[in-house]
Amino acid sequence: MLWVSGCNSNDNNDDASSVGMDKSVSAQVGPRPLFLVDQMQASELKTQLTQCESGPFYRTDFSIGHRGASMQFPEHTKEAYQAAIDSGAGIVECDVTFTADKELVCRHSQCDLATTTNILAIPALANKCSVPFSPADVANGVSATATCCTSDISLAEFKTLKGKMDGFNPKATTVAEFIDGTPNWRTDLYAGNGTLMTHAESIALFKAAGVKMTPELKSASVSMPYDGFTQQDYAQKMLDEYAAAGVDASQVFPQSFNLDDVKYWIANAPEFADQAVYLDDRYDFSSGFDPQNSATWSPSMETLAADGVKIIAPPLWVLVTLDENKAIVPSEYAKAATAAGLKIIAWSLERSGPLSQGAGGWYYQSIADAIDNEGDTFELLDVLAKDVGVIGVFSDWPATVTYYANCMDK
Repeated sequence: MLWVSGCNSNDNNDDASSVGMDKSVSAQVGPRPLFLVDQMQASELKTQLTQCESGPFYRTDFSIGHRGASMQFPEHTKEAYQAAIDSGAGIVECDVTFTADKELVCRHSQCDLATTTNILAIPALANKCSVPFSPADVANGVSATATCCTSDISLAEFKTLKGKMDGFNPKATTVAEFIDGTPNWRTDLYAGNGTLMTHAESIALFKAAGVKMTPELKSASVSMPYDGFTQQDYAQKMLDEYAAAGVDASQVFPQSFNLDDVKYWIANAPEFADQAVYLDDRYDFSSGFDPQNSATWSPSMETLAADGVKIIAPPLWVLVTLDENKAIVPSEYAKAATAAGLKIIAWSLERSGPLSQGAGGWYYQSIADAIDNEGDTFELLDVLAKDVGVIGVFSDWPATVTYYANCMDK
């Protein structure tokens, strides 16, 4: 495949059909992409990316806002979503769960309110938490805990909360210490007053901005059916809110880790079938999972395709491996998915801390021996785009993917 050197400012062809780019909408990528480029070792890729320094940059569907732009803004808040939109993400994610009155809201987990909001600082609501705050007993090696779920409170109560950066202090002996747990590679500069959103409010925001939407139906932390609310009701209600808002199915990529949810949409909402995304977590189901050995994957790629699945989305590390020269190359998993006719989306870039510390951790585990500096973000992204052939990449700071996609006409 031929990849064009330089950025799109040298391309006067405004037909973006082949690159998923909207040249009518400018993007603000800020300083981070060039910071990452500066960290790269000398290479043809670095030269190409450097040439795009002055832009211009545009919105692209290749760039997907993971929970918004959650590296610097509280995830699943209006502020995080707006930052993702401004930085050129053509698709933005709302993880969908439900409250005690079965209203749909944007949260990564049904029970993450203690670590992503100020709920523990509001006594009337903290008292409703499934597991109230318990201080650490450092002497005996006991960590601080608290579990607060959207299903513990009503929608009206949910809307009184403020989003904060995801994190907690396991050594906390007070609520204030517990809440003060942002990882040191993120920031609290924009985290003081995050606006929580319902699923319907996220739809309205995304529709007004003209971006596409990727709602993720989260696994319920309560037993289903919940007060008569079945899993199928839950899966259908999520899509019904797009219909109610007048959003065409072509603008929506519904996703779930639960393959039965995806199959439900394929069977019962065929207008969404081509863009329904199976978030693949089969690595969690078996300790023997190996991206290099198809015998360890069940169901097979061919079976998924035969069942009507069109898009599969595994974590970064599943899609790549290292060759004998420690170069990043596609995994057998990636090759098999492509051979079966499945499109691929990858998650999640820039979810780790500094790559120079710990080789990127969980998300980079299959290529850890090749990871030692921040510029490796672009090295991996380049392989995902050119060699794996992904159609989009989730990122906690989507400006990075926007920069790459514009530079490479992706």
